[in-house]
Amino acid sequence: MLRNVLGKTFRFLGYTVQYGCIAHCAFEYLGGIVVCSGPSMEPTIQNSDIVFSENLSRHFYCIRKGDIVIVKSPNDPKSNICKRVIGLEGDKVCTSNPSDFLKSHSYVPKGHVWLEGDNLRNSTDSRCYGPVPYGLIRGRICLKIWPLNDFGFLRASPNGHRFLDD
Repeated sequence: MLRNVLGKTFRFLGYTVQYGCIAHCAFEYLGGIVVCSGPSMEPTIQNSDIVFSENLSRHFYCIRKGDIVIVKSPNDPKSNICKRVIGLEGDKVCTSNPSDFLKSHSYVPKGHVWLEGDNLRNSTDSRCYGPVPYGLIRGRICLKIWPLNDFGFLRASPNGHRFLDD
């Protein structure tokens, strides 16, 4: 009797560890559901929108200009932020605010990306904390799930003029 109970208990623990490992790999390498908060990505992503973030792009270095990414916050490593990639390593980016009369530019260093929110007037982004290391990218948002009337792929940046080709 005791042998039977111990056998079932260890079998259950074994399956729990196996499925836990599978779930960890799925969320770490494939992707997951993310609830976005804050006004920095409006109008593209509203407060409390639910999106799907895929993680394969960051592992294969397939992040491109214009992608919306989930990143570990450079200011608070316990939280994640949602921003749009404006520049990749070597790109020239505008580092000033839209309201600044004199525009300043800089180059994104190797191994970094330049991130900005779509709501430029209400976003804490690379204009405040500088270029972000590529290693802080957690995933790329590819699909808006909720609200259902906005279900689908995300639209282009309302700030397309911020992308420099120089």
